[in-house]
Amino acid sequence: MLIEKYPIIFDWQSKIYYLCIAMNREKILEALKKHLTDKRHSILIGARQVGKTTVAKQLTEYLKKQNKKVFYLTFEDPEILAEINTHPEKIFNYTFHPDNLKTKERLYIVIDEVQYAANPTNLLKLLYDKYESKVKIIATGSIAFYIDRNFKDSLAGRKKIFELYTLSFKEFLHFKKADELLEEYEQMQKRVNYKSLKEKQIRLFFDEYLNYGGYPAVVLENNITYKKDLLAELVNSYMKKDVLEANVREDLKFFNLVKILAHQTGDLVNQNELSNTLKTAVGTIDNYLYLLRKCFHIHLLPPKSGTIRKELTKMPKIYFNDLGMRNYLCNTFGKIEQRVDKGALIENYTYIRLRELYGIEPLRFWRTADGNEVDFIVEENSHKGKAYEVKFAESQFRATKYKKFTENYPDFNLKPLVYQRETKKAIDLLVF
Repeated sequence: MLIEKYPIIFDWQSKIYYLCIAMNREKILEALKKHLTDKRHSILIGARQVGKTTVAKQLTEYLKKQNKKVFYLTFEDPEILAEINTHPEKIFNYTFHPDNLKTKERLYIVIDEVQYAANPTNLLKLLYDKYESKVKIIATGSIAFYIDRNFKDSLAGRKKIFELYTLSFKEFLHFKKADELLEEYEQMQKRVNYKSLKEKQIRLFFDEYLNYGGYPAVVLENNITYKKDLLAELVNSYMKKDVLEANVREDLKFFNLVKILAHQTGDLVNQNELSNTLKTAVGTIDNYLYLLRKCFHIHLLPPKSGTIRKELTKMPKIYFNDLGMRNYLCNTFGKIEQRVDKGALIENYTYIRLRELYGIEPLRFWRTADGNEVDFIVEENSHKGKAYEVKFAESQFRATKYKKFTENYPDFNLKPLVYQRETKKAIDLLVF
């Protein structure tokens, strides 16, 4: 089993399901602290093993230091879970009761792994409706809690969602105890002409990040063989738990789909084609993709189009939320410049970085029927924003190839993002 030994520093998720606030690790605790005065539940979501439990425990310690009445419960404890499943108010058997608090006092209950409750949405709904002025719930959750397509109705107005991803590259450097390189890296990002004497060291770490991703336990492990073992456990143990909790009947086809998607990173997701390949119904493919999104493993990037209807009916592109998991599924690691999939790899990193900078809502791609394409669009509105084309080397970018896009969208500033930069005309992936 993976052990959360690290210190915490810190779809296509559809906006019709919930308001998702995604943040860097160094900010998320502060955001949760500020939300403590809000009556709504604070719900921290994310893939397994990204550090949700650590955040929950840190917030509990913070409340204790503030002399608040706080109780930490994990629904992985079968005794607690069995009793609470008989009735939501049985939770007070393990905490003070709100009726016994003084007038201005408030009870804080931190629930880890809330998805294991028989009906977590009903639990949270009842606690909010009956005790909103006296009880504040902070809960962590993952797949089973959000697989219910009716979730948007059951807790409307009663929650605020915070999403925790795997580590960004800056967080990666901190976890590697390379804070002196982190300062250099930040200077490289801020100053185009800055010539860091430690750039080679930073690039070695960057390549490690591109290969093995940002799961905290994987980052902290220095042995390459053990890193791969941990990634194997994430896929073979934790993803299997997701599959079991979602009642997937044909788990072999599900895992074959995941591997196909990993090899198709950055490509269009054609559900009919996947259905034919796996010899299963299109509806099953749709459910599997939904599950993968709700497990926080993949993102389906929608196309830029003139109408929302067209965006929803056109095929999206596939990206993984963690590079290490994607590379394990492809069974491909090694020097970036020697990898046959280096284009897909750096494109997937670009998605992760753009998500960090802008969130997922404004991100799109652009493609026409005759093959014209721009990898990423960041929309300020339908007629203005930023556009990025990802290339391994700057010499691969030809501005004339994107004439149709620049003519149709003159207020989208198109920039090449490259892994190897020869001049200042392109933006280096490392520092954008």
